[in-house]
Amino acid sequence: MAATRRRVQCLLSRVVCRRGYGAVPQGTTPSSSSQQLIDLEYQYSAHNYHPVPIVFSQAKGSSIWDPEGNKYLDFLSAYSAVNQGHCHPKIMKALQEQAERLTLSSRAFYNDKFPMFAERLTSMFGYDMVLPMNTGAEGVETALKVARKWGYEKKKIPNDEAIIVSCCGCFHGRTLAAISMSCDNEATNGFGPLLSGHLKVDFGDEAALEKIFKESGDRIAAFLFEPIQGEAGVIIPPDGYLKAVRDLCTKYNVLMIADEIQSGLARSGKMLACDWEEVRPDMVILGKALGGGVIPVSAVLADKDVMLCIRPGEHGSTFGGNPLASAVSIASLDVIKEEKLAERSAQLGEELRHQLLKIQQQFPDYIKEVRGKGLFNAVEFDSKVLSTVSAYDICLKMKERGVLAKPTHDTIVRLTPPLCISLDELQEGSKALHDVLEHDLPNMQKVKPAKASQSTTSTCNRCGRNLY
Repeated sequence: MAATRRRVQCLLSRVVCRRGYGAVPQGTTPSSSSQQLIDLEYQYSAHNYHPVPIVFSQAKGSSIWDPEGNKYLDFLSAYSAVNQGHCHPKIMKALQEQAERLTLSSRAFYNDKFPMFAERLTSMFGYDMVLPMNTGAEGVETALKVARKWGYEKKKIPNDEAIIVSCCGCFHGRTLAAISMSCDNEATNGFGPLLSGHLKVDFGDEAALEKIFKESGDRIAAFLFEPIQGEAGVIIPPDGYLKAVRDLCTKYNVLMIADEIQSGLARSGKMLACDWEEVRPDMVILGKALGGGVIPVSAVLADKDVMLCIRPGEHGSTFGGNPLASAVSIASLDVIKEEKLAERSAQLGEELRHQLLKIQQQFPDYIKEVRGKGLFNAVEFDSKVLSTVSAYDICLKMKERGVLAKPTHDTIVRLTPPLCISLDELQEGSKALHDVLEHDLPNMQKVKPAKASQSTTSTCNRCGRNLY
């Protein structure tokens, strides 16, 4: 094991060097301070986010600079939207060249970039057709509509009775259809009535999935799931689960839909997380890194038997498949392949988890679990230890040490840096976490009052399960 790690480190020291486009930006002067900008946003923007108080002013590769010129390492990657790194030169070149020629045609007409993008994406992932959209949530909405239409036309489900099965703890976006599948009370409270036609099942439980299929299979159009649950805290399914899902969906004539918006495009160490078990879903939803961190792009992949259930006038988007997005997406896919980002993610992920497990050994009372695949990782802290300190507080202290991470729920910190990150930068990130636990957390626990009203578990108001 040690010898294998030494070989990986040797390889990464040669290949995973600091990127040439990660140099300190030159020639710019901030017009406002970070605090002024934060105050301005708070005054004029809806309060639908709770950001870590850092203002991004410039970024290259895995590095961020605030308006004052302070440098940070990005360990979130815009929720995996910048797998290729911030402002990758090849992607930026494609953006600039296309922006100077043509940006939008709408799908009322043809353009000369979308057909090339469609051919590239379908051939890369082995599907017949693609339906392009913009955001990940739109991709999910598209998949749901296609699945329902397929259910009525091909499976002969009675009209208006189609069911979509999804997993507890899932995250598929913030639209009404997406939150209608959610077990997150913050996402659902105050937004009812939620859409009908949804059933829930525990993630990773193939027996529970088959039970639902047996009970309602004649009306179930699709099973929509994340192969790795991101927002839930980078939850990895048991070995063999993806294959079991594929077998059950085939057996009961249910569409298997993989939401690979976060887990796909090399994030987990494979092009798709489903590739870990060599499983081919009936539909795949892509987004985030498909736009290279430059422009929102999403897409749904499927074969003709499924996709051609949608006909002209039944679904679309003014910007979906626009030439600017198409050109950027082609460059984004090229970068993933040419720079072997899936392989790099797998190698660097092994190294990062090795570092995190060493930290867990040093602080076994603090860290409950380290988990992940590739550079899709999370550290879950013991809820008893964090009874007076949240994962958000830990991220604030990491920010003070130059590393930007984001919590999910009260006890989990995600560590998902750009796949271009160097080995030295990776070690810098894990060291920041180590130093927070060694030097900051004991004092934070002493001075911070307990949160009497906070519960360390979340009970879903819809299904009654205890989550997270």
